[in-house]
Amino acid sequence: MNLSAPTQLIFIISLVIAIIGVLAALGVLAFIPLASVWIMLIAYIVLAAGCMMRGA
Repeated sequence: MNLSAPTQLIFIISLVIAIIGVLAALGVLAFIPLASVWIMLIAYIVLAAGCMMRGA
């Protein structure tokens, strides 16, 4: 499997999701029904998928 750098769009999407996860952990975004751990996991999966798919 060849890995490549994620595109800037995928990186920004992952970063925004990770920031939402941090804010949920701090209690700023209390209305989000998911635990912050799951939100951070989603951000990591998006970033990992962006590294595995060429041109995504």
